Amino acid sequence: MDADEREVTQYLQTWGTAYVHGKEIARRANKRRFSQEPDWAKPVLERLEERGVIESDHSGRYRLKPEKHDKSHKWIAPDINKILQEGGLEVEGAAHIPTHEDSEPL
Repeated sequence: MDADEREVTQYLQTWGTAYVHGKEIARRANKRRFSQEPDWAKPVLERLEERGVIESDHSGRYRLKPEKHDKSHKWIAPDINKILQEGGLEVEGAAHIPTHEDSEPL
């Protein structure tokens, strides 16, 4: 990733999952460069979109692609998980949440 791509992705990180217009990205990501060359971000945005780092909507706005969450893990409260284990049930895909009993004494 080159310097221009880093500037664009760092700027888009501040917006989270919101879409931002390409002109706004060019203006805010590098103000000095925007004053000299207003369309500097277009090829950078196209490269990032081709690689799958960002996505665009039909209005020409861009955002970082949201991370996909692994849905195979299920969160279960530690006390409920303990009750289920004592009853002989093991929940598949349950994420292990450390409890006070799991921690080492100081």
